[in-house]
Amino acid sequence: MTVRAILAPVFAQVLLIFVLLFWMGGARLGVVRSKGVRATDVSMGERAWPAPAQQAANAFSNQFELPVLFFALVPLALYTKKADLLFVVLAWIFVATRVIHAGVYVTSNHVPHRFRAYAAGALVLLLMWVIFAVRIFIAPIGI
Repeated sequence: MTVRAILAPVFAQVLLIFVLLFWMGGARLGVVRSKGVRATDVSMGERAWPAPAQQAANAFSNQFELPVLFFALVPLALYTKKADLLFVVLAWIFVATRVIHAGVYVTSNHVPHRFRAYAAGALVLLLMWVIFAVRIFIAPIGI
C-alpha cells in the first residue's frame, strides 16, 4: 500500500476532529451571544451549556478517547510495513464509524444508535490491533 492510501483515513479522522471543534465553538458562541448562558456560568465547568452545545462538546471530546489507539496504530503499521489493503479498509471502516457516532451525537443523540456506532468502531479497531500483533509476532521485521 502507498503511504497516501494508509494515511488518508488518518487525515479524514483529523478532519472530523476539526469539524467537531468548529461545530462546538459555533454552538457555544451562539449560546453566549444569545445570552442563553453567561461565560461566568461555564468558566469552571460544562453543566450550564444547553444540550446542543454540550452534545457538540461531548462529540469533540470523544475523538480523544478511542481514536487515540487508532492514531497510535497507524504509524506503527506504516513503520513496520504491516499496513496492507485489509488494514486500509479496516481503517476506513473505523473512521466511518466515528463519523456516524459523531453525527448521531450532534443531531438526535439517540443513545442506542450512538452506542452501536461506538461498539462497531471499537470492534474494528480491536481487530486492527489483533491483526497487527499477529503479523508482528508471526513475521517480525528486522528493526
